[in-house]
Amino acid sequence: MIEFQGLCKKFGDKPVLAGLSLEVRDGETMVIIGYSGTGKSVALKHIVGLLHPDDGDVMVDGRVVSTLERAALNELRRDIGYVFQFAALFDSMTVFDNVALGLRRRQLSDEEIGERVAEALAVVDLTGADDQYPAELSGGMRKRVGIARAIALRPRYILYDEPTTGLDPVTSAVIDRLIVRTRERFGVTGVVVTHDMRSAYTVGDRIAMLYEGRIRQVGTVAEVQATQDPVVRQFIEGRPT
Repeated sequence: MIEFQGLCKKFGDKPVLAGLSLEVRDGETMVIIGYSGTGKSVALKHIVGLLHPDDGDVMVDGRVVSTLERAALNELRRDIGYVFQFAALFDSMTVFDNVALGLRRRQLSDEEIGERVAEALAVVDLTGADDQYPAELSGGMRKRVGIARAIALRPRYILYDEPTTGLDPVTSAVIDRLIVRTRERFGVTGVVVTHDMRSAYTVGDRIAMLYEGRIRQVGTVAEVQATQDPVVRQFIEGRPT
């Protein structure tokens, strides 16, 4: 389980997270929604120790992230796959090598690396793309490679940072399907940060809205769709202030 416990973070004089508390249950996909700049991606970075909290903390399977020494933090990160907003692929490396990167750092055999890369690319429907370079791929294909790279590590958790940003509706639907497929096939717990409500309703078991640094509401898709909270209602309906 991932648990945010009163997480606070500010940059300079600007508070971004102001007491974020939220539990992500084993096996579920939690979607965190909210306006741009509200700290959704900041919250994700605390899970893997890329940022240090000003107050509060994040616990992952009982481990308090901010207190972990380097070796323990690296061990934690082995359990977590991270799908970056713009895929974060290495342009000079082939699709195969991008997906294999984390596996090579674990010093797996060439045979096992090949098997895992092939499996991950098959899951995201990119079998045969091994020798292509990121510049030869569409934006949607690059996102799929990013998901394959996370899958190949066989993590316990996968964090998705704005997985459908910049994609057309059809490609976005493909990415949503892959997120659902990954959960069903591998049983991973997912945290998805997005402001795309169509995507949130498709992939989420529960949805939490981050507003002014705290969780404004959390509930199932049906509960959020039926909300009477004016702030949440305005956001999910896309109405201007």
